[in-house]
Amino acid sequence: MRQSFSAWLLKLFGWTIEGEIPAKGRYIVIVGPHTSNWDFPIGILAQWALGMSANFIGKHQLFRWPTGWLFRALGGFPVNRGKQNNLVSTAVDLFATRDNFILALAPEGTRKPVSRWKTGFYHIARQARVPIYCAGLNFQQRKIIVRPPLMAGEDMAGDMNTILDFFRAIPGKYPQPVPRYEE
Repeated sequence: MRQSFSAWLLKLFGWTIEGEIPAKGRYIVIVGPHTSNWDFPIGILAQWALGMSANFIGKHQLFRWPTGWLFRALGGFPVNRGKQNNLVSTAVDLFATRDNFILALAPEGTRKPVSRWKTGFYHIARQARVPIYCAGLNFQQRKIIVRPPLMAGEDMAGDMNTILDFFRAIPGKYPQPVPRYEE
């Protein structure tokens, strides 16, 4: 029921999904460009329309009263960005202990323009040996575009620039330049 209702809502709002992503499995999906508060509800509807149940990481302030229960119910894990968290190791452990674990992340880490993306998702994927799917939120065409998966390899700069090139072609709600990856 949730899947068909979510698909209906997306269609009602004029959104389509282009590309494929498994409903179950072990992988990371990075969603972008993250420029608006609308990214989250569109992303939630899309994952439900695809039959997915993804987890995500969000700033700890979102998990306080009165919204904390909602973000946890939607699969969220709070993270305090002001503290050293060893988030990569924690996420790798979650992948190691679950047969079905999908982690959705916004690599910008914020809705504001950034000069460099956070690369934790890449390190998690490499250490957990899980693929990375890219899901672009094209607000101009109202399309969620899913790129075929990429396995994190030895050439991080090459892989990151492949990922960034994908997102460079997708206008967010408030288009911003996507940075190049530099080591």
